[in-house]
Amino acid sequence: MANPYTFELPDPAAVRRALATVIDPELRRPIAELGMLKEVRIDDAGRVSVGVLLTIAGCPLRGTITADVEQALASVPGVSAVQVELDVMTPQQRSELKEQLRGSERGNPFADPSSLTRVYAVASGKGGVGKSSVTVNLACAMAAQGLRVGIVDADVYGFSVPGLLGITQAPTQVDEMILPPVAFGVKVISIGMFVANNKPVAWRGPMLHRALEQFLTDVYFGDLDVLFLDLPPGTGDVAISVAQLLPSSQILVVTTPQTAAAEVAERAGAIAEQTGQQVAGVIENMSWLLLPDGSKMEVFGSGGGRAVAERLSAVLEAPVPLLGSIPLEPALRAGGDAGRPIVLDDVPSEGVAADELRRIAAELAARPRGLAGRPLGVTPR
Repeated sequence: MANPYTFELPDPAAVRRALATVIDPELRRPIAELGMLKEVRIDDAGRVSVGVLLTIAGCPLRGTITADVEQALASVPGVSAVQVELDVMTPQQRSELKEQLRGSERGNPFADPSSLTRVYAVASGKGGVGKSSVTVNLACAMAAQGLRVGIVDADVYGFSVPGLLGITQAPTQVDEMILPPVAFGVKVISIGMFVANNKPVAWRGPMLHRALEQFLTDVYFGDLDVLFLDLPPGTGDVAISVAQLLPSSQILVVTTPQTAAAEVAERAGAIAEQTGQQVAGVIENMSWLLLPDGSKMEVFGSGGGRAVAERLSAVLEAPVPLLGSIPLEPALRAGGDAGRPIVLDDVPSEGVAADELRRIAAELAARPRGLAGRPLGVTPR
């Protein structure tokens, strides 16, 4: 007769397979691939001890890593308990990790002619048109589609992206490499993450250029499908720096319907004539307000977005589409205040802003990547 008190010990291979599913929350890659698994021990009582190497001693997501390891092993047959033992990488191990992630050379990967990352610089002629809200909602909608997405909050003076995404965590710095926080699947970097107590940033042009350059070279985004840059309003230093540092970036112009905003927004897009960039399209925000009786109130007038698209098409001698018109909805504002973009809500809203933003994101995501000028690695025999 079998002993009812005996039990089967965990299969070491099953334990390893479970640990292979644990993803580092900052690097977004399995910890097993990153050399973060120090050791795995299984005792005679089915208790599993897992040694994990953190990149730095003060890793802000050590609790998340611990919980993810425990959860991954909880479903493995025979595991009676899990103990996670945290340690820190040696300088040599960190150096090997950095070389594994980005190679031995530093640089701006998005400026490489072989890069397949679509880069959208979101611009506006004036402030207050909802440019940052549009940026974070488009990014989150694309991430929800399964794309790898990043945001550089290049609006140094008026940074707002961390708040719109509910990010309070500071970036993790591994020597000179910066790991950006992740929210809703989107990797984000902003000068606001380095400024204490909401202090203002008073920088001149060269410092703005250097900050943007550092974001693009020192921040490890990994392989991205799409990178958004939330630009400051107007056509100043940052817009020029983006054109220099990311010559293949495309401009997305955000405007509101009224004539005054549309005329200024046109200038934000027309800079492409001088920089050689393309304009991906125009997005009209705050197009109308849906009233309780079902009618629409055009609070800021109408036609501004289409007018900007038509004038830019004429100036640039290339088609510039009106990608969509987003209504003025309280839910869109509330989502930004709560740090949860409206495109992530599963509950249908009374308006159409979320659907319109998702549609625009899907259209931009579906655009084919151009291969002109990119090496294909093909050599004749």
